[in-house]
Amino acid sequence: MWETREAALGPPFLVAERRLAATLRLVYATGCMFEATVLHTDRLTRLRERLTSSDVDALVVTKLQNLRYVTGFTGSAGIAVVTPARAHLVLDFRYLEQAAAQAPTFERVHAKGPLIDAAAGVLKDLAVRRAGVEADTLPIGSFRRLQAAIEPSEVVPLDGLDSLRWQKTEEEIATIRRAAAIADAAFEEVLPSIRSGARERDIAVELEYQMRRRGADRPAFDIIVASGPRSALPHGIASDRRIGPSEFVTIDFGAMVDGYASDCTRTVLTAPATDRHRQVYAVVLEAQQASLAALRAGMSGKDVDAVARGLLTQAGYGDAFGHSLGHGVGLAVHEGPTLSPREEAVLPVGAVVSVEPGVYLPGWGGVRIEDLVVIHENGCDVLTHLPKTLIEVGT
Repeated sequence: MWETREAALGPPFLVAERRLAATLRLVYATGCMFEATVLHTDRLTRLRERLTSSDVDALVVTKLQNLRYVTGFTGSAGIAVVTPARAHLVLDFRYLEQAAAQAPTFERVHAKGPLIDAAAGVLKDLAVRRAGVEADTLPIGSFRRLQAAIEPSEVVPLDGLDSLRWQKTEEEIATIRRAAAIADAAFEEVLPSIRSGARERDIAVELEYQMRRRGADRPAFDIIVASGPRSALPHGIASDRRIGPSEFVTIDFGAMVDGYASDCTRTVLTAPATDRHRQVYAVVLEAQQASLAALRAGMSGKDVDAVARGLLTQAGYGDAFGHSLGHGVGLAVHEGPTLSPREEAVLPVGAVVSVEPGVYLPGWGGVRIEDLVVIHENGCDVLTHLPKTLIEVGT
């Protein structure tokens, strides 16, 4: 059901020679192949360290973000099988040549049927006794199929491979910074159109258009535009509702650039503002600014969350803040580490996280203010630069 593309090339020395020639051609074509190969070799080394710590002979990587991170392959379907000495990338016909360019250090395996069956074939050929799989990604049906195919060997569900992606390189941070700048500029372009009578969906469409025309590959997620009572919905995807006067409008948006996401939320107000609007907004802004001031490497996610949660509780809005303070952002818009009451992990230097406290009052409205930051040893660097003072629109 599977075969390596290299199998037909000839003796090992000839295979190596042809791989080198192919790599050199790609260097001239891309100008960055050596750098990319070194980067993914380092990531592969760190992945292999998990073999020992997890007591398995092989790791089967199925989550697309982890697959891209370790291999460089950006296709929509694939499985990596990694052992201490070998690294295979299981693919269907559509991606064989793409993988040759993007993942030259991996042995390509052409799956003639389901990818999981071809991955099982690799495991059996390598005489793997214990194969670790990503517990949060591999469907139970595929898990059972893999287990049946390699018996009496064992399939071991594992957690925690995502943490390989927590600490970002300077190159990753630069890409996320670019995505954030694109989103900022798009929002500034769209802001004048946010007024009483405007439709939520139209604002979302225009925001997506402005991000794309500035270089975004696509939105990082479905854009949230929630006005009036709907702004009390933390994930109120844009609807056909028309914005009314004296209403909060929460806009949560991000750009995807070269596989990396940005994430930002601003809440604006259609005139006229009331004292209640100003008071709720001020409380959320205070909680966000205090969290940013406290955030640094070495803290736990739980500790940072407690800063915002404590201030909002003290102001009487603790029950109105029902989600975590933030989450990691990178190849996925929601990844680790999290800033939540349950996150015991220590935040590393180079992690990129959102900081987004909110207050949601059903039937009336809500406020969320979100920035994206890079964590440093002595603080954090904010990547989103839109104003956070209360903006009254439609005046």
